Amino acid sequence: PERGGLAFLGGELIEVDHSPGDTAFALTSTALVLMMTIPGLALFYGGMARAPNVLNTVMQSFVITCEVTVLWIAMGYSLAFGKGHNPFIGGSERFWLLGDVNNGGHVMTPNTSSEIVPAISEACFLIYQCTFAIITCALICGSSAERMKFPAVIVFVFFWHLLVYCPIAHWEWHEEGFLHKAGTLDFAGGDVVHISSGVAGLVASIMVGRRKGFLEGELPPHNVLLTFMGASLLWVGWFGFNAGSAVAANGQAAWALLTTHLSASVSGFTWMCVEWYYKKKPSVLGIVSGAVMGLVMITPGAGYVDQTGAFFTGLIGGVLGYFSIQLKHRLGFDDALDAFGVHGIGGIVGGLLTGLFANPEIGGAAGAFYGNPMQFPLQIYGIVVVIAWSGVLSAIILKCIDLTIGLRVTEEEEDQGLDFSIHGERIPGVDGGGEVFAYPQAPIKVITVGNAPAANQSYAGFTQVAPSPT
Repeated sequence: PERGGLAFLGGELIEVDHSPGDTAFALTSTALVLMMTIPGLALFYGGMARAPNVLNTVMQSFVITCEVTVLWIAMGYSLAFGKGHNPFIGGSERFWLLGDVNNGGHVMTPNTSSEIVPAISEACFLIYQCTFAIITCALICGSSAERMKFPAVIVFVFFWHLLVYCPIAHWEWHEEGFLHKAGTLDFAGGDVVHISSGVAGLVASIMVGRRKGFLEGELPPHNVLLTFMGASLLWVGWFGFNAGSAVAANGQAAWALLTTHLSASVSGFTWMCVEWYYKKKPSVLGIVSGAVMGLVMITPGAGYVDQTGAFFTGLIGGVLGYFSIQLKHRLGFDDALDAFGVHGIGGIVGGLLTGLFANPEIGGAAGAFYGNPMQFPLQIYGIVVVIAWSGVLSAIILKCIDLTIGLRVTEEEEDQGLDFSIHGERIPGVDGGGEVFAYPQAPIKVITVGNAPAANQSYAGFTQVAPSPT
């Protein structure tokens, strides 16, 4: 693309070699991916949580956004995308963006070009990749929701980001990374984001333990409308996630957006049909979960597969996702908000399908269906490496936390609800705090002024009742 632009440096207007179009596209994609976590994922998870734990659930997404941003600028970006001159981890030349002159670094300024994507500034590339690091850590919390200590979450994210996410990002997305050199394909984060977080979530769900009442039956979401709103924001934000991974306003970005939208649409519709067949009713929660499954599965191949590959990715995702989230009930692990069932399994199968459907006319890489049968075992190799690293390191980090500050809240705190027991807050109408008009699955807190109806009498089709302690 044609490059060139103007920028201020030392009070003077100078010409820099950046593409205004690519920069604008990358900045827009950055905003979209950040929106995926706050408020997208926060609402998606918050709606599926039980009412006394909603604020704790959304709080985790928000605090992780703050924490990982600081970690990324301080060390994470350099560990993932610094030179390092080795296939396993980046170097120190970008710690706190100051530059380590002894290791080939230099102070980052607004005009510093990214060595990985020269058409945009390094600051633009850094902050775009920061949003990926944020949502990866936030996804993990879906598996251990409603029973993990808040300080334990913060400590876990600190070590997991630096020891798990940053190395995997270097392996897959840096030209020196050993998985990148081996030829594994991961366009936008099937391995780096979804498999790593899904496996970590599975480990956390097992080590933290099940929620009370998990084995006694379903623990339904408290507000499907919030989940619907969150899923809708995730869908739109995913265009920045997948199309933005082209890091250029070009045809590959447009194609990645097309395949992303197609896969999500097919998967959502397919999940709805499967659920309709088995449960005789199509649910809102089902169709939005299906769409998210399709988005996850197309992530590694969005810039590599054609429309046919995207269609079958979504079709398989809709069927697979419906059954994969039921594994927790069959095997007895409490993946509370299906982080592993959707992101872990979806990332694995999506990566395998990329090894089959990658079309050289789309992204330059060929899969098994296009004359390169070795691409499929390469995908398996990358997936196994990421599963092993994330699983083992996550278990070690969680065990160390359990031996020090502990992982799980007390039984009393869990009974009381984490919103109040940890944060000292409640959503109005939940667990006491005033009169409540009872309505199935939708308590409404009512403040009456003047002539109020007598307690326990019918009023406008509702029944006024005293708040329940549970």
